Amino acid sequence: MINANLHTDRPTFVTHLECSLTGETYAADQLHGLSAAGRPLLVRYDLPAAGAALSRDALEARPTDLWRWRELLPVRRTASIVSLGEIETPLVPIPRSGGAQVLVKDEGRLPTGSFKARGLVMAVAMARELDVARIAMPTNGNAGAALAAYASRCGIEAIVLAPEETPEINVREIAAQGARVWRVNGQIDDCGAIVARGAAEGRWFDFSTLKEPYRIEGKKTMGLELAAQFGWELPDAIFYPTGGGTGLIGMWKAFDELEALGWIGPKRPRMYAVQASGCAPIVRAFEAGEEHAERWEDAATVAAGIRVPRAVGDFLILRAVRASGGRALAVGDPAILAAVDAAARKDGLLLCPEGGATLAAYHQAVKDGFVDPDERTVLFNCATGLKYPMPEAPQWLDRHGEIDLSRL
Repeated sequence: MINANLHTDRPTFVTHLECSLTGETYAADQLHGLSAAGRPLLVRYDLPAAGAALSRDALEARPTDLWRWRELLPVRRTASIVSLGEIETPLVPIPRSGGAQVLVKDEGRLPTGSFKARGLVMAVAMARELDVARIAMPTNGNAGAALAAYASRCGIEAIVLAPEETPEINVREIAAQGARVWRVNGQIDDCGAIVARGAAEGRWFDFSTLKEPYRIEGKKTMGLELAAQFGWELPDAIFYPTGGGTGLIGMWKAFDELEALGWIGPKRPRMYAVQASGCAPIVRAFEAGEEHAERWEDAATVAAGIRVPRAVGDFLILRAVRASGGRALAVGDPAILAAVDAAARKDGLLLCPEGGATLAAYHQAVKDGFVDPDERTVLFNCATGLKYPMPEAPQWLDRHGEIDLSRL
């Protein structure tokens, strides 16, 4: 339904929405889920007009937060914006655990401690703009936390369903930030099926990954930021932890939009979609030459954020990976945990398990000859490592007893 009260009071250049599979167009400023073909909708912009309204110099003069990119974002009303302080995340070198040319984009610095803040701040702002009163979504943890925070911030009711294996800290975080959270004896797509059933009955709007058009727009700011941080060039390779793949899809979209603006050239990074060997449907489809990925049964990995048995945007992930000359790679839990340990001990950077997966995959890719150590490479640490279990540190001292200082 069109929001009759919608009015433009900030520069936005959205023209329409487009089915990612068929190209069928849909009106902007209306509430949409998936397309008629059951595939994600992509937001399209009048990029020549956006380029005429905004120069690179003007952009560079703005504060370096997510909303500096407002001409390339869908929110029209200033009053719709909901924010908890979405900064531009830093690129952190890890020369000892990674290599001289390896940088980690540390998304754990964002509100709620993960890159899910990017997608959910945009999706919730648009839900607010389109008068959505109640939202439901499945989560492996961090997305639910981001939804809870932003929905509470602007008074939207949120219901979150989490697989039983979701880390306890995430479940408590979601509840503490005002959402109604329920554990489900199944995987994230099982949770999604329940959400879809409720949405079909009109109980709430379905905020599942890629089932609304705007989370991609928030996640694409990762690609916009990378271009600016690299002086309007792009790195040679990007390693991205891939569950639903929204960020990989969004970055690929961002690069095309920046080229259309004339701000970057045609060069693209090779995109490496990183999964855990215990849940690797995209890797299996990539290696088989398929365009769609079958559900991964009995998914299990320490990296909960990429424990996604089936992704609705599978074909978009695979197309971007192949078009870039990259690959889909799987790494085992032992390699993931070893990479987390190495980054912390050698470079002082506490990665989440999903971030550890990208470091492990990078080393495997170098070994296999897919990446040269001299190439500029970005790994995505998608959340702060502080949210995840850490090894015990059991040593202690009795200050009243004799202390052998040479042992300390």
